[in-house]
Amino acid sequence: MIDAVSWATATPELLLLTMACAIALVDLFVDTPLRDTTFRLTQLTLAVVAALEGYLALSGQTLIGFGGMIISDPMGAWMKCFAALALMATLVYARPYAGVRDMMRGGELFTLSLFALLGMFVMISGHHFLVIYLGLEMLTLSSYALVALRRDDARATEAAMKYFVLGALASGFLLYGLSLVYGATGSLGLAAVAKAVEAGVAQPQVLTLGVVFIVAGLAFKLGVVPFHMWVPDIYHGAPTAITLLIGGAPKLAAFVILVRLLAEGLPAVARDWQQMLAFLAVASLLVGNLAAVAQRNFKRMLAFSTIAQMGFMLLALVGGMAEGGHASPGDAYGAAMFYVVTYVLTTLATFGVMLLLTREGFEAEEIADFAGLNQRSPLYAGVLAACMFSLAGVPPLVGFYAKLAVLQALLAADGGQYVGLAVFAVLASLVGAFYYLRVVKVMYFDAATQTAPIQAPLQVRAVLSVNGALVLILGLMPGGLMALCIQAMHTVF
Repeated sequence: MIDAVSWATATPELLLLTMACAIALVDLFVDTPLRDTTFRLTQLTLAVVAALEGYLALSGQTLIGFGGMIISDPMGAWMKCFAALALMATLVYARPYAGVRDMMRGGELFTLSLFALLGMFVMISGHHFLVIYLGLEMLTLSSYALVALRRDDARATEAAMKYFVLGALASGFLLYGLSLVYGATGSLGLAAVAKAVEAGVAQPQVLTLGVVFIVAGLAFKLGVVPFHMWVPDIYHGAPTAITLLIGGAPKLAAFVILVRLLAEGLPAVARDWQQMLAFLAVASLLVGNLAAVAQRNFKRMLAFSTIAQMGFMLLALVGGMAEGGHASPGDAYGAAMFYVVTYVLTTLATFGVMLLLTREGFEAEEIADFAGLNQRSPLYAGVLAACMFSLAGVPPLVGFYAKLAVLQALLAADGGQYVGLAVFAVLASLVGAFYYLRVVKVMYFDAATQTAPIQAPLQVRAVLSVNGALVLILGLMPGGLMALCIQAMHTVF
């Protein structure tokens, strides 16, 4: 459906932009230690935007505006809704941590987070190479500033510099790939590119080279092997609250542009990019899980865990466009969407517990820092244990169902050609279970090394409890969310 009023397709983005600018101005007159007014306005904005996106998703309409450059469809609307909700939870967890580390002298944490979310929204809505790239740059530039927000911390400043240099390299890869595809097809719009490639008028050699660079750029944004070198350093060096911010909601946007650029824009050359994604998935599962086993720092372990988890998600995309299978692309991509949404949900709770245990002058970053957590707080130990079991794929938690859905989508593709790939993924997950269960062992069976009482605002405790409960509830009753993801993907494919 082509919307006659183009602005209607960008209403959430315009609202978010307006409020981000307004909140930046209001914050000039706020001097409370935790920026209470700025925080409330930010949360209100996120709640309104999430509700608006939820309404647009439930309407089931697909609107295209600005000459085909912007699209509003149920898949994008749901992912933007989930991204806004994830940022709401992130800021709740982050505020106490930032308050005791001199990161709240201004409202930059909130305004930069809103601009980062705006970048995610533009990426998700983009149906044109330039729009997608502009959204990506808005997100990454905001992320660079957030990592360096703790200006007096040498480790955070070093992490920001590494992130900036490597991020610029990855952006160059992606931009060069997009320019090659433009040269091969003569168009920047995804729909026009897909038609040109399917009609056979694109130059095949230039197109293939462009696809290689696009996959490389997207692989960096997802943090998969061999473009993973930035993930452990940034996760470890950035303040923990910012690590959660860049490791949570942006994964949703990165997944959407992967689907938009490859599955929507280049389906006619799916066999080429599927082979690349298969290699990235295998390498990420192998390197991520093996490297995580050797980690003693919890943030670095989670970084390598993220690499492995993103590799697992890529498996569903590998089988989505396979020929000869008995599953539709919508089912496979729906499984991948379910996987990335539940991964972000679990990541939020994991970092929420980590932030809860930190206090002024102490960072709960080492696995040993969680020793005896069950003796100090059975509730928080239970939440973190549920997250670890979920990431490991242990039933009945949501991570088990997410992995099962991806494996089913992979096995249903291409007449069973990917059975070996599915078996490898299961074996790699067994390796991953070791380091997840090690954290549980430390919490429940090791003697406590910290005796300080665990104190947190009521808001943090409430959000963390709901977050942890969803990891279990969605594992016991995954049908609703899975049906939502598959239905959203079927509106695209």
